[in-house]
Amino acid sequence: MLVIRPAIPGDIDTLLRISHATGPGMTSMPADRTMWARRLAHTSASFASSFDDIEGTYFMVLEDTGSGDVVGSTAIYTGVGRKRPFYSYKLSTLVNYSSHLDRTQTHRVLHLVNDYTGATEIGSLYLAPAYRRDGNGAFISRSRYLLLAALRERFADVVIAEMRGWQDAQGNSPFWEHLGKKFFGIGFENADYLNAVDGTQFISDLMPRYPIYVDLLPPDARDVIGRPHDDSARALSLLRREGFYHADYVDIFDGGPTVQCRTDDIHAVRAVRRVTVESVVDDDALSNAPTFIVSNDDIDTYRIVRQPLSVAQDAVSIGRDAARLLGCEAGSSLSILGV
Repeated sequence: MLVIRPAIPGDIDTLLRISHATGPGMTSMPADRTMWARRLAHTSASFASSFDDIEGTYFMVLEDTGSGDVVGSTAIYTGVGRKRPFYSYKLSTLVNYSSHLDRTQTHRVLHLVNDYTGATEIGSLYLAPAYRRDGNGAFISRSRYLLLAALRERFADVVIAEMRGWQDAQGNSPFWEHLGKKFFGIGFENADYLNAVDGTQFISDLMPRYPIYVDLLPPDARDVIGRPHDDSARALSLLRREGFYHADYVDIFDGGPTVQCRTDDIHAVRAVRRVTVESVVDDDALSNAPTFIVSNDDIDTYRIVRQPLSVAQDAVSIGRDAARLLGCEAGSSLSILGV
């Protein structure tokens, strides 16, 4: 059975291996032990009923209970940019008219902005290749919305997701090579690593504050602005189904799109139902029941599973294995979301 749970310090070696597997461009998962130790400690603090910091880290892993292996990850980050600047490029249009020439010129420009300061970010989505089947990707992606609904007061009114930008087969980012590298003088992988591990001070120090005219960039750099990495296409499709859209913000390193949605407008958040366990039954009794994504409502022992449920209005019957993983019994409260 697969269960989603908060990451713990004991997961650090597995998460480091996942970081190496994802490769450059996934800023939220650098292969750095010190960063992971810090993030896991922050996750433990965030998954506490008394947590009230302006920034929170809700990093979760997908565990195969049969083998005990961690086979995926996902996360929610709150209050982005509150303690260190969160930079984006805003793609805008400038229109100039010359009466002398009777000509109108339209230009696309990139502005360095901090418009998403304070937003909630979802990201760090990873699924081991052997588990990219049977709807597991949608399960781990949609699981985040149960947490957003359960702890709504902890999250901002806008949720964003930064999509990894396009790279070629050798891992080169045309956007970085023709723009960022000119100002930082280092490789894409180094810049991405520094941003994740050491913070954004070097961006503040070296990034130009003036608009970048897109037409002055080479075609291969222009063409990837707002284009996601091939590996991110599926994740982006899932986000769009939930109501996320591209509002012309892109990552300053690789030009990948940032998508957004008002928290209360996310389809899955609106569809979450709270129910009460009426009975715990043998799993065989639910063989023909519809499947749901199910979470317990206990933030201190938070768990999410995907299981068949017998639902009658606001009462459910749940299988014994799922009840054990969720720590629930008759009378317990659960949150459910259709698959």
